[in-house]
Order: sequence, then C-alpha cells, then structure tokens
Amino acid sequence: MSASAPDSRTHKPGTVRRPSNPRRRAREFVLQGLYQWQVGGQDMAAIEAQAADVAGFNKADNALYRSLLQQTLDHEAALREVLTPHIDRPWLEISPIERGILLIAACEFSHFPETPYRVILNEAIELAKDFGGTDGHKFVNGVLDQLAPVLRPLEAGKK
Repeated sequence: MSASAPDSRTHKPGTVRRPSNPRRRAREFVLQGLYQWQVGGQDMAAIEAQAADVAGFNKADNALYRSLLQQTLDHEAALREVLTPHIDRPWLEISPIERGILLIAACEFSHFPETPYRVILNEAIELAKDFGGTDGHKFVNGVLDQLAPVLRPLEAGKK
C-alpha cells in the first residue's frame, strides 16, 4: 500500500501518466486532501490552503474540487456506512488511499447524479491504479461494482 500522500505531480514508477482533464485533476486533489484529513487530521481550510500552493492546482475543476471535498467530509460517516457491507475487512485495515478513493466514489454516486456511474467507477479505478497499492484498483473495482447497483439502481441495471 502507498506510504505517502498522493501527489498530483507524481505517480507510480513504471506507469504511463495520462494527461489529466480538469475533473480528473480535481479528484486527484480531493484524494490528496482526504489523505491529509485521515492521516494528518487536517481540516478543510488547511487542505484547501495546501492544495492551492501545489503546481497544477489551477488546472483542476475548482468547483468540483471544493464541492466533492466538502460533501465527502460532511457525509463521511454515512458514506462509510454504505460502503462497509461491501468490504471484506475492517475499514481501518484498508489503506488511506483506497479508503479515500472509495469515499470519493460513494460521494459521487450519492450526491452527484449528473455524473454517470460508469465515469465515477472508471475514475476511481484510475486513481487506484495511479496512487493505490499494487492490486488496489481490483479491490476498489470489486467494492464499487457492488455499491453501484445500491446507489444507482437504474443506471447500474438492478431492478
């Protein structure tokens, strides 16, 4: 599992870095902020101040960044509760990176209906590939494949 915070300027060695669109960059910065919140106990003001100083932040979708970070932090307990039945181990045994990715995706499934669930799923998998542990993307995919029909039953095809 990743030992340091995701940094939108770096990625896993040996991976090909895809150009980030503004929405992807926003999600990367939200992931970084959630890491800071989980590991360092930073609040939203500190997270936003730090993000503003990082190279490339000006290329992120700032409205999505702020909204997604705020919604995820505000609803973290409820998001964790909806995720827990789909996870095969205690929450704190999951790396902070994968926890952050799962929270972001669950938040988008729940609070951003304008974003198609397949986009959310794909973005979460890509974040896990770029910043998570070796097989973190498989874990994230498995959990979100189970969660999507619960939170997006019409889109995910559950009747």
